[in-house]
Amino acid sequence: MKIANFDTNEKVFIIAELSANHAGDLDLALKSITMAKKAGADAIKIQTYTPDSLTLNCDKDDFLIKGGLWDKRRLYELYESAKTPYEWHSQIFEAAQDNGILCFSSPFCQKDIEFLKRFDPVAYKIASFEANDENFIRLIAKEKKPSIVSTGIATINELKKIKEIFESEGNENLMFLKCTSAYPALAQDLNLRAILSLKNEFNVEVGLSDHSPGFLAPVMAVAFGARAIEKHFVIDKSIKSEDSAFSLDFDEFKSMVDAVRQAEKMLGEGSLELTQKGLKNREFARSLYASANIKKGELFSLENVKSVRPNFGLHPSFLSIILGKKATKNIEFGTALKESDFE
Repeated sequence: MKIANFDTNEKVFIIAELSANHAGDLDLALKSITMAKKAGADAIKIQTYTPDSLTLNCDKDDFLIKGGLWDKRRLYELYESAKTPYEWHSQIFEAAQDNGILCFSSPFCQKDIEFLKRFDPVAYKIASFEANDENFIRLIAKEKKPSIVSTGIATINELKKIKEIFESEGNENLMFLKCTSAYPALAQDLNLRAILSLKNEFNVEVGLSDHSPGFLAPVMAVAFGARAIEKHFVIDKSIKSEDSAFSLDFDEFKSMVDAVRQAEKMLGEGSLELTQKGLKNREFARSLYASANIKKGELFSLENVKSVRPNFGLHPSFLSIILGKKATKNIEFGTALKESDFE
């Protein structure tokens, strides 16, 4: 998938998710963009919303979080605290451009989409909790931009519907990210094999949006075919925000990028044909050698012929052919055998 000048067929797309890790400080948000670029991220992703984009300002029990990292917080209050204000967006997109890093966002309602249009984002991200809102999905699809969907809590039928909507709107630029919607996500809940299932079931580009500690999951995801990795990014652990507990700091994120790039190199092309290096190393394969001095006319036997390393003599498959044949000349111990050596 092409995202601006980035081709996910050529390289894994690494996304630094800023989310609430600006901690309410614009200067910190702008510095985070610079540091994400230095850490090796290909893109910085923000979230574009007001609390009213997501929920109601209501005190009823339905709107109270029960359990987990944000236990007993009201949804409206949480989103008010974690938001990236509309007023910051112009400077954020400008800072990304100045740093040579792609920038895009997750909108959460039509108003957010309309607002983002002025910045001409290179892509849109759809959070898994919005994946069941077909009207919202269609608004994104109509934009004809590359769109990345976290699958998280979405059902198979909802994902099928998302693909149908994008196809009906003539937008083929769709990617599904395997995601476990838990903060943080436990290793036993990641189900990374689902990356393969998403690819096989929907025939779209696939990747991973990861909320687990460390970066083992992103590296493994590359081996399963992930072409994008999204990970929450915070400059350092001293910064406290709604999302900092499950975010990688600068050093961790940079190490993740390095590991992902190494994993990409390790994948290869999948060919079973030997490379030039492999062909060169065949010198150390086995072949037939004289394991004793052999006189002209002497019969070859297991006492004077042996399959050993290196590979400068006859192929070992000649052993059954050469046994019992006469030597055509004197052959010294340790000599690689040739077809001309026997009658």
